[in-house]
Amino acid sequence: MKKIILALSLLLLVSCGAKKQNTSKSLTDYMGLITETNLKTNLSVIASDEMEGRETGSEGQKKAGRYLIEQYKNSGIPFPKGAKSYYQPIPAAYLNAKYKENLSDSENIWAFIEGSEKPEEIVVVSAHYDHVGVKDGKVYNGADDDGSGTVALVEIAKAFQKAKKEGHGPKRSILILHVTGEEHGLHGSRYYSENPLFPLANTVADVNIDMIGRHDEFHKDSSKYIYLIGSDYLSSDLHQICEETNQKYAKLSIDYKYNDRNDPNRFYYRSDHYNFAKNGIPSVFLFSGTHEDYHQPGDDVEKIEFDALAQRTKLAFSIAWEIANRDKRLIVDKDGK
Repeated sequence: MKKIILALSLLLLVSCGAKKQNTSKSLTDYMGLITETNLKTNLSVIASDEMEGRETGSEGQKKAGRYLIEQYKNSGIPFPKGAKSYYQPIPAAYLNAKYKENLSDSENIWAFIEGSEKPEEIVVVSAHYDHVGVKDGKVYNGADDDGSGTVALVEIAKAFQKAKKEGHGPKRSILILHVTGEEHGLHGSRYYSENPLFPLANTVADVNIDMIGRHDEFHKDSSKYIYLIGSDYLSSDLHQICEETNQKYAKLSIDYKYNDRNDPNRFYYRSDHYNFAKNGIPSVFLFSGTHEDYHQPGDDVEKIEFDALAQRTKLAFSIAWEIANRDKRLIVDKDGK
């Protein structure tokens, strides 16, 4: 009897070890689905002149939105349960309430990968898909700001959907959230935080991506870096995940220059993660910095460093993967100040 019990115990250990190994391998495999080619194909559309700079509420932005939805439909990624479509409509009255900029009605766009074990817990992966439109006859294509984050979300969603289809989770649900109105005051993410489809109490984290396609003046010699902002403001778990996944998978140099609470740029308050963080939701902002084409007509696709964009997208995916698949939800053990 003792020999049988011992044999069964050894078999269980081997099985658990194999399962753990396969899970790790799965993440690596699904990261591999995120490619420079796919990112370039989508960005060449999203940041083309045809989209007219994706001004909030403009026909160009709506056209870009339709293209995004087409990608999700083609990949079999549905809109969230409880929603009527891929759109979260935002009325012009809301968009203009603060600054009276005469913006038209616009929409957040969402897609959804339901969790296999804890579907009620939500991990948001966000990026804004608006830019600043056309000025003096020049199209501001916003390839980096935030075309780079926009196409990163599409590839991240496809990787999660493939994993789900093949039986590898995610355990928690993934809400892919393309927000509008960021350039005019973080309006789209603010609207979602005030009108959430899923309770904020069930929202585990936000992984926000804004401008990850180029290098800045502080990293002229190499683009193998990323700025992380806010990862340690609310949750030591989130910060540890960001550090460990990067070390294990992406192997980028993490720069915390803009994570300083006294940084005069105040980037922590200037992208869409902030509307989650201010509600006590652990959030991290992935960013590669500004450059000479920031909010200029020269922010075009041909200047994007697609090798760096792919690697940073893989880091964002791996962070979201670890958050979604860990046994316990992230702890909130800091006050965010």
